[in-house]
Order: sequence, then C-alpha cells, then structure tokens
Amino acid sequence: MDFKDVVKKRRSTRRFTGKPVEIEKLRAAMELALLAPSSKNTRSTRLMAVTNLDKVHALSRLRDFGSSLLDEAGAAIVVLGDSDASPMWEINAAIMANTLQLALVDQGLASCWVHVGKYRTLQDDPESQTSDSYVKEILPEIPQHYSVLNVVAVGYADYTPKPLPDYEGPERLLFVE
Repeated sequence: MDFKDVVKKRRSTRRFTGKPVEIEKLRAAMELALLAPSSKNTRSTRLMAVTNLDKVHALSRLRDFGSSLLDEAGAAIVVLGDSDASPMWEINAAIMANTLQLALVDQGLASCWVHVGKYRTLQDDPESQTSDSYVKEILPEIPQHYSVLNVVAVGYADYTPKPLPDYEGPERLLFVE
C-alpha cells in the first residue's frame, strides 16, 4: 500500500470484532513507529503492547467516556513518555502515536486513540482517580517514572468506516511568499 493510501485509509475505528491481533503484526507496526521523530532525538517514547484480552477489556474502564471501545478491541498499545528524557515527551509521544496508527493500517489493522494523560476516570468527579494511575494499576509493568499519553485500541473493524470528507478547499492551506 503506498503512503497516500495508508493516510486516506486511517480512520478512528470504534467497533471491533474482538478477534485477537497477531503479535507479528503488532511488532511490525510498533517497530515502524519507533522511526518517528522526537525532539532533539531524545527518543523519550515507549510502546507497550497488551494482548491479554482481560487486561485490554479492563482498560475500557480507564474513563467513563470514550474508552469503552477497548472492550471489543483485539489488543491495545499503551503510548508512554519519559519526562526525565525530554520536557517535550508529550509531543514526542503524540508524534509516535500518530505514526503507529499509520503503521497499523499498513498491517491491515484498525485503531482508535483513547486519551489518558491526566483525565479523570469519572469525568464529572474531580476527586476520581486519574486515568494514568488507573492504567498503571492494570499494567503494573509500566515503569513508575513513565507517564501514559494514550492507549491505542487495535483490532479488526466490524464495519467499513466512512471515507474522509471531500477536500474543503483552500481555506485550510495557507501559503506565505
């Protein structure tokens, strides 16, 4: 698949078949994602594949909004950042997460980014646990000094997402001569 097709095919998929995802496909996508740029080449981002479906399903409760799609995913990839390695860790991790999602398309997989960060598990309860700490409870293998930017739900879509909307025109592209 050429790059243009990969970019066009990448859509946020929120319904999966539940079929487990092959480790080889996850590894191939993750290895490509490691080629993503990072500030001053600090390489402050780490990726953690989760294939144990009980843990993937438990991650579906990391927030009371926007994470339930993990309950049908066939795997998850946790995007981690090391703030000791770079003050730009969040940007580095976001760049890698985007590259990861494109690499997943190239492997024939669907995905959706679930924000974690400092969101609360209960949206309307400022005293509830942070999503970051919830993920670390489910996955105690995460080194304590790493922060969780997001969890990427991965799997096989149970539908064909609508194509991207038509190009809106020149108002989104600016040129300075």
